[in-house]
Amino acid sequence: MTLSQKLFSLIQYPLPHHAISRLTGKVAQSETPWLKNALIKAFIQRFNVDMSEALEPEPTAYANFNAFFTRALKPGARPLGEGILSPADGALSRHGRLQAGQLVQAKGHTYSAQTLLGGDAALAEEFMGGSFATVYLSPSDYHRVHMPATGTLREMIYVPGRIFSVNQATARYVPNLFARNERLVCIFDSPQGPFAMVLVGAMIVAAIETVWSGQVTPLAGVPQRMRFDKTITLERGEEMGLFKLGSTVVMCFANPVTFEDYPPETKISMGQTLGDFTHPPMHSPSSI
Repeated sequence: MTLSQKLFSLIQYPLPHHAISRLTGKVAQSETPWLKNALIKAFIQRFNVDMSEALEPEPTAYANFNAFFTRALKPGARPLGEGILSPADGALSRHGRLQAGQLVQAKGHTYSAQTLLGGDAALAEEFMGGSFATVYLSPSDYHRVHMPATGTLREMIYVPGRIFSVNQATARYVPNLFARNERLVCIFDSPQGPFAMVLVGAMIVAAIETVWSGQVTPLAGVPQRMRFDKTITLERGEEMGLFKLGSTVVMCFANPVTFEDYPPETKISMGQTLGDFTHPPMHSPSSI
């Protein structure tokens, strides 16, 4: 790690993470034409965003920066592969088996599934011996999140926390990063066993949304477990949520996954094949 990366990580500890994110969110929601157009154009130039694949390719047509950032893609822009799919565009930071209930964050850093999933030991036990995959969404990426497999929502858990940046430099230096940041845990049941999709908040991420509940705005610092009266089943490849500004998705699968041979930090696209469930499964299929 370079000195600049270490300093970037250290300087985040005393910062008022939530206040910065709220302020950023207000600016990103501004519909003042000169401001939102200047922000969008500067962002496109800075991060070399390919607008040709966007459903609306004209930058000034977006009502505000958030609408641009969470833009939809043209139909067919992300064809679906086989098996388990990448839920988003980004870098496949780490993937593999959960060893003794631990996930790999970065070289030399691990964290527990129990902490990641909100501290519920019984819930975490379902994923012991399973697999995980972490996808980091950079600023230039498409920021809607899709289903890696078909699943029926069991519950949604909001876990309060800090909101450190989740880029590679911070992941290498801040211990338990994904298990200490604010996050939304979505537990799904499927014929291949349960899986969790954890949408991790980060510095200047103004909000997280799901397609079934809209923007998640829980009381600050208060954990919440939410179940829904209606059955919510989402198909493989279907949109399940989005980030208003970028972050990370951590997936945990109760049954082991045989992953494609991707080295750490491989650039992947939403819908790209990550792997497939290892057979025979260790957990019995859940009924949906």
